[in-house]
Amino acid sequence: MLLTTQCPVIIAPAMDGDMWHHPTVVEHVAALRTRGAIIVEPEAGPLASGRSGQGRLADESQILSALHAALHPRRDWSGRRLLITAGPTQEAIDPVRFISNRSSGKMGYALAEAAQARGADVLLVSGPTALKPPAGIEFCPVTTAEEMRNAVMSRFTWSDTVIMAAAVADFRPTQPAAQKLKKRQQPLTNLALTPTDDILKELGERRTTQVLVGFAAETQDLLAHAREKLQAKGVDLLVANDVTAVGSGFGADTNHVFILDRDGNAEELPLLPKRDVANRILDRVLVTQTSCRSAKKTSHERSSQKE
Repeated sequence: MLLTTQCPVIIAPAMDGDMWHHPTVVEHVAALRTRGAIIVEPEAGPLASGRSGQGRLADESQILSALHAALHPRRDWSGRRLLITAGPTQEAIDPVRFISNRSSGKMGYALAEAAQARGADVLLVSGPTALKPPAGIEFCPVTTAEEMRNAVMSRFTWSDTVIMAAAVADFRPTQPAAQKLKKRQQPLTNLALTPTDDILKELGERRTTQVLVGFAAETQDLLAHAREKLQAKGVDLLVANDVTAVGSGFGADTNHVFILDRDGNAEELPLLPKRDVANRILDRVLVTQTSCRSAKKTSHERSSQKE
């Protein structure tokens, strides 16, 4: 059946012991890949024999991601370098407690998976989530807003597109306690907070040729607040959603968003699975990149004519 099939072939092997690293298996897998087979590699962990190693069947989400990519083989992001942030950050109050938010990271992870499926070279910088890092994507885990800023800034020049989908904490405790704060009958009224660095605004000030996309999670006056943020942060596109709306709140598998651009346009997307929302956002980024390049080319030609 496999020898005669004309459709994409996806192989998700599982095995015991050290079979995955045996020279014969390594050679066979390499041969299959050269013939176009898509290999979803096994995961490491406890095996049926009681041993531990790489041989467990890949997680269902990894197999489904490979299926999705094979069924929708768009490669329009090939050769592009995309930096994506996802999830919340956590700011320590003491060694046990922290300030955070309800972000699940699902939107950022969906963007990373969709971009990889379309051929992009993806770096995902993620705060703490319950999600598994997408296979084949460079993954940089962080915890605090400061760690996220350092990770993003160190790779900013590498990227040609940055999508800041993370919900970065706006404040952090000014002086985290060195030891666990004990519960008392009196209210805790002396927790001083300091604003964290505005990563998105700093990117808007530092960028050269990068396309910059921001996110705005709002609870009221969605478009008004989103337009203010778009102008204040200096981004090319801003994706806004009302997190109190049914189906588009934190942790949902769907989202209902508006995509705003610098010309004042606001495109409303219907309630869609986050993977579909991710692809619509990536489509808009490609249009924006093309427009920016055309504008720069026209400007350069005018300058040359004047000279």
